[in-house]
Amino acid sequence: MRAYFLLTLFLAGQAAAAGDPKNGAALFQRCASCHAVGPYASAGYGPQLNAIVGRRSASTRDYKYSEAMKKSGLVWDEKTLAAFLRAPHDVVPGTSMRFWGIKDEQQLADLLSYMKKF
Repeated sequence: MRAYFLLTLFLAGQAAAAGDPKNGAALFQRCASCHAVGPYASAGYGPQLNAIVGRRSASTRDYKYSEAMKKSGLVWDEKTLAAFLRAPHDVVPGTSMRFWGIKDEQQLADLLSYMKKF
C-alpha cells in the first residue's frame, strides 16, 4: 500500500512537471500585452519570444534590451526561463521587465510548455 502511495505521488509530480500547453496559452495572455509568439511575432514593449528555448538572452535584433539583460550572458533553457519567470529581478537585477513573477510551479510548467511550441 505504501509503495502504491509513493508511486502515485511520483506520477502526479511528473504530470505536473510536464505542463499543459492549453493552460499555458491562457496564461500567456498575461504576457501578450508586451510579448508575441507565432508566425507574425515581432518586438513590442518586450521582445518576441519565438524559439526562446536555447536562445541567448538579448539576442533578437528588433528589440532594445536593458544593459542588465545584455550583460547577463544567459542562455534560455527551461531552468533559466522558469527561474526568470518566478523572479525576474532576482535573476537579472536591473532588467526592464516589469513583472512580479509566477510562484505557482504548475503555471510555470504550463506556460513553458506553451512557449516551447513556437
